[in-house]
Amino acid sequence: MIGSILNLSSGGDSGMIKPNQAMKGRDQKMTGITGLKHYILNNNLEEVPEGYEVAVFGNGCFWGSEKSIWRMPKGIHSTAVGYCAGYTPNPTYNEACSSMTGHTEGVRVVYNPKEISYVDILRMFWESHDPTQYMGQGSDRGSQYRSGIYYFNEDQKRLIESSKKAYEKALGGREIKTEIRSAIDYDKYGGLWYFAEAYHQQYLAKPGARPYCSAQPQGISLPAFESWAPEDLKEKYTPAFPESFWKKHGPVRGCSIVRFDNEPISESSY
Repeated sequence: MIGSILNLSSGGDSGMIKPNQAMKGRDQKMTGITGLKHYILNNNLEEVPEGYEVAVFGNGCFWGSEKSIWRMPKGIHSTAVGYCAGYTPNPTYNEACSSMTGHTEGVRVVYNPKEISYVDILRMFWESHDPTQYMGQGSDRGSQYRSGIYYFNEDQKRLIESSKKAYEKALGGREIKTEIRSAIDYDKYGGLWYFAEAYHQQYLAKPGARPYCSAQPQGISLPAFESWAPEDLKEKYTPAFPESFWKKHGPVRGCSIVRFDNEPISESSY
């Protein structure tokens, strides 16, 4: 992506910009997002229906990261790409890719917790990239491609931290560099999340899309939920998808999401 070129002049792997050095930004929201519907799921990108919940993460180029989630068999109301965990209000793509706003390319998921568990989304997050890479994925380098996951409540925090420890062991003890922060940490900067430009939304599903993906899945599964989940959260967050789903449709080593169908995976296929 263009960000790979832009970040060469902004530090690459050197780390995060400081808040007082970040671009000023603007008050105006991203144009073209209000009323926009998901290209595949046909739901409004901004809405969060009553009883639904939100997950936000970043794990490399957001095009492929988003597709891995909207294809999940059930429970996903919408996905969107944007800029998260930075300091500049309402950044543009070029600004975020300069590493001068502090944002990482992210995915926002609105999901129905009665149909899909947060743990299913969390597993896809971990397995869809290499969380041991610092400030990037593959050839995409810079803080705008850093691994990060951001929690909205204490349950999410505990599940993220417990699964991180389990996945580190599965990866042979390699240190996971993923940023784990509370969404409210970013309120003083205008908020955790800003939607990206409309043309980026569900990009890989659109005619003429460039089949690009820089993520580096390791082909290693997150250990069984029962082995790492906090005891008091096991019943509430039992995974919705069986191991047969992951064996057939889970991420494999190297980025392959670009060659998969755009429609959600059929429940009868696993």
